[in-house]
Amino acid sequence: MSGARVEALGAGRFRVSGVLNAVTVVDLLKESRERFAGVTRIELDLGAVGESDSAGLALLLEWLRVARHANQQIHYTNVPTQISALARISEVDDLLTAAGTGGATEVPKPSDEQAPLTAKTQMA
Repeated sequence: MSGARVEALGAGRFRVSGVLNAVTVVDLLKESRERFAGVTRIELDLGAVGESDSAGLALLLEWLRVARHANQQIHYTNVPTQISALARISEVDDLLTAAGTGGATEVPKPSDEQAPLTAKTQMA
C-alpha cells in the first residue's frame, strides 16, 4: 500500500487521500494514469490529503502537464495548505489557479494565523 490513493467518484470526479511525499507520489502517478485515461474533464478533490511536501506540489504540476498533453481539463479543489504555500513561495501558484485547462478552484489563501509569504528582499 502506497499510503496515498486516487478514488474514482464518477463523472470525472476523483478524491485523493493519504500522504503526498516522495515515497507515495510515484505510485500515485502510475495509478492516476489508468484512472484518468479517456476522461476529458478531471476534478480532483484533495480534501482527504493528510500531509504533503514538495513532492505533492510536483505531482499536481505533473498532472497539469499530462492533462494538457492529453487535451484534458483538470481542476483541483480543497488544495492542502502545505501545497498552496509551497506553490506561492515557488511562484507557481498561478499554474494551479489558472482557469480552463489545467486550472484549480478553492485554493486556500493564508489564514489570519499565517503570515503572508509576500516579503521580497532588495539589494542596497
